[in-house]
Amino acid sequence: MKAVSGIGKVERKRLAEVIRRTKGTISVAEAASILKIEATSAAKMLALWASKGWLSRVRQGFYVPVALESRTADVALEDPWVIAGRLYSPCYIGGWSAAEHWSLTEQIFRTVLVMTTLKPRDRNPVIMGTSFRLRTVSEKAMFGLKPVWRGQVKVSVSDPTRTIIDMLSEPGLGGGLRPTVDVLLNYLRSDHKNADLLVDYAARLENGAVFKRLGFLMERLAPDEKGVISACLPRITKGNSKLDPALPADRLATRWRLWVPSTWAKEGSIDYMMNTRY
Repeated sequence: MKAVSGIGKVERKRLAEVIRRTKGTISVAEAASILKIEATSAAKMLALWASKGWLSRVRQGFYVPVALESRTADVALEDPWVIAGRLYSPCYIGGWSAAEHWSLTEQIFRTVLVMTTLKPRDRNPVIMGTSFRLRTVSEKAMFGLKPVWRGQVKVSVSDPTRTIIDMLSEPGLGGGLRPTVDVLLNYLRSDHKNADLLVDYAARLENGAVFKRLGFLMERLAPDEKGVISACLPRITKGNSKLDPALPADRLATRWRLWVPSTWAKEGSIDYMMNTRY
């Protein structure tokens, strides 16, 4: 536990100015620009303030302010979304984290899911006690996003439809097949539902497996959505995919070129597993 210790009047004034003119995080470059000093001097100054407990280092060259009322610098992140937006930009909050934001799931996930165009070495960093999971996406996949304000900072999050498409692209982004289906059911019941946009986003993502999974699940969850189902059929790609790559699958749904677990193979089996239908 790192206790907060005093700094001089001049240093306190400098620190206050840096915090006032930054938003949530402080980089060496920002501090150097604000204080009109060399980057090496700014780096040493930030490190000193961190050693005194006024800042907390989240990554090399990046710091967050410690609340004035805190007696220690060992504090949890005030807003992990803000940190993600600064450390991994261009990026957006997606998957289960976005589903929570849009009230499409009642599950509570302790890990923040970040979709980024970067290729970080550590895909599962833990920053000041908060766990992140990072997934790399291409620049052309940065669509279907909504800006949300977190205090004074704007962060991008996948909109409800894009959240569904991402989960269909990789069910692990929803926490697995069953949570993904639960999110899809909630989406279909919600005001967020947009059948045309589902097809449009799936086409823009250019992942044939998405159409296979979307068509298969819509036939079972929402068979009246014939427009979506008929739009999926001609877009399925050659070769067979799996409903969930993480699960063993021993039955082939030939109509959708999709390997599925035996419990999901028959019509109505999802009713049995989910205890409901759209």
